Amino acid sequence: MPSELPAELPANLLPSKPAAALSGAVGVGVAIAVGEIASKTLSADPSPLYSVGGAFIDRFAGSLKDIAIQLFGKNDKTALIVGTVIISLCIGALIGIGARRRQWIPLLAFSAFGVFGAWAQTVRADVGILDACLAAICAVAIGVACTHLLLRLATPKPATRMVASPKGTPTGSPTSATSPTQSGPDERQEVSLPSRRRFLGTAGGLIVLTYAGMKVAGALAGEDVIAAVKNIRIPRPFRRRALPAIQPFEVSGVAEYVTPTSEFYRIDTSLRTPNVDASTWRLKIRGLVDTPFEISYAELLAMPSIEEVVTLSCVSNEVGGDLIGNAVWQGVPLTDLLERAGVQAEAEQLFSRSVDGWNSGFPIEAATDGRVAMVAYAMNGARLPTAHGFPARLVVSGLYGYVSATKWLDTIELTTWRGANGFWVPRGWSKEGPVKLSSRIDVPRAGSRVKEGMFALGGVAWSPSIGVSAVEVSIDNGPWQAAELGSVASEHTWVQWRYVWSATAGDHTARVRATDQQGNAQVTANQAPAPNGATGLHQISFSV
Repeated sequence: MPSELPAELPANLLPSKPAAALSGAVGVGVAIAVGEIASKTLSADPSPLYSVGGAFIDRFAGSLKDIAIQLFGKNDKTALIVGTVIISLCIGALIGIGARRRQWIPLLAFSAFGVFGAWAQTVRADVGILDACLAAICAVAIGVACTHLLLRLATPKPATRMVASPKGTPTGSPTSATSPTQSGPDERQEVSLPSRRRFLGTAGGLIVLTYAGMKVAGALAGEDVIAAVKNIRIPRPFRRRALPAIQPFEVSGVAEYVTPTSEFYRIDTSLRTPNVDASTWRLKIRGLVDTPFEISYAELLAMPSIEEVVTLSCVSNEVGGDLIGNAVWQGVPLTDLLERAGVQAEAEQLFSRSVDGWNSGFPIEAATDGRVAMVAYAMNGARLPTAHGFPARLVVSGLYGYVSATKWLDTIELTTWRGANGFWVPRGWSKEGPVKLSSRIDVPRAGSRVKEGMFALGGVAWSPSIGVSAVEVSIDNGPWQAAELGSVASEHTWVQWRYVWSATAGDHTARVRATDQQGNAQVTANQAPAPNGATGLHQISFSV
C-alpha cells in the first residue's frame, strides 16, 4: 500500500471527511485506553495521558487555576480530565482527515504523542524508562492499527467493470451501489461504495472496547488502593482536642461545625489521585538537618499522635466561597519529627514534596510556634482518604494550602528561605500565605425569599491559629450589629454565628464582618484571590 495517495486522485475514491475524522478519533481513544491498561499492568503509573495532562498543568497552571475553579469549583479535576480527552479526540479527528491522502500521518502523529507521553512519565512522574516506552509502544501500535482499519473500511474501492458514456456525461445513479469517478472521452470507471453499516459497527465496537478498557484500568487502580488500606487500624491519639459538647444555637443551612469528609473541598493539581502503597511508602526527612532519616507508615502510626480540629482554606477561595472546611485531624506533630532530625541553624523553610512531584514551602517558625502543625494520617476519625492525601499529608493551622497542605507526602526538606520555591510561587503567587480573617453568610442564600417576622441569619467566620472574637452584621447598609458566636474547640477552627433580625417586607441586603482575637478587623477592600488570598466583605441580596 503506498504511503501517499496521488494528489489528483478523485475525491470519491477517498474516505469521506466525517468517516476519516471518526476513524482518527476512535484510534486516539483506543490508544488512550491501551496506554491506561498497559501502564497499570506494568506499574508505570500515572499513565501517559495523565502524565501529559500533568505536564500541561505544570506549564499553564497559573492561568488555568482560577478559570477552572470559577467554572467548575470542586469538580475542576473532572473537567480537566474530560477536557484533555476531548482535545485528544479532536486532534485524532484531524489526524484521520489528514490520513485520507497521506497514510503515514497517523504513525507519525501517534508516535510523536507516544514519545511525549513516555517523556512525561519518566521526567514528571519518575516512571522507569523501559516501562514508559513499552506502554507508549503498545498504545501507538494499536491506535494506529485501529485508525487504518477504519480508514480502509471507509474507503471506496474501484470496480473492475468499465462502462461507456458520452463525453462529460456521468453514469450511475445517486442511489446505486456504485458511483462514477470522472468523465472520460468515451468511458468511466465505477467504484464500490463502502458498507456504512460495517464501518459504523466496527467503530462502535472499538468505542465499546475503549470504554471497557478505561473501566478496567480504573478497577485495577481501585484494587491497588483497597489492597493498600484494608488492614489499616488507626491508633488512639496520645492527646485529643475535644469538640464542643453543644452549640448554643442552631441555624438550618449554616455549614456544620465539622465538615463531613465527603463534602470537604479538594483542590490540587493531580488529574489522577496518586495510588500509594502504604506498605512500601517512606517519609523522608532531609536537608539542613543533623540526622536525615526515613520513616515507614507503620512507624509513623506507632509514634505518639495528637488529634486536633483545624480549619483549612484554599487560597483560591472567593469572598463568601466554599473552598474551606473544618475537620478533625490526627497525626504526628512536626516538632517531634524535626527534633529527631536535628534542625540546623541555617534552616529557614520547611519544604515538602508530594509523590506526584507537587511541592510547597513555609517558614519553619510555623511548625514550631505552638500552632497545630502535623503530619496527618487520619481525618474525622478514619484513615486519611486517598483523595485527601493517603497515606499522609501536612496540616498547618493558619496557612493557605498552596504553601503548606502537601498531600500524598513524600519528602520534608529543611532549606534556606531562598533555597527552594513551592509550585505556585514561580506562577505568580506569594511565597508566604497566611490565611486572612474572613466571614461568610450561609443563611439566607443570595437571591432567596424569606418570611416576614423574626428571622435568623447565620454563617461562619475564621482566622485559623488566631481565632475570631466578634462577628457583626449590617442590614441595608445600616449600623453594624453584634452576632452571637457558637462554641469552638480552639482558635484553629472557624466559628458559627447567628444574628436574629425582624424581617420586613421588601428587598434587602446583608453584609458580615469579623474581628480576630488580636483585635484586627476584617479587611473591607475587595481583592481577588491572587496572589495571596481574597479580601472584602461578603454581601448578599434577598427579599422578604
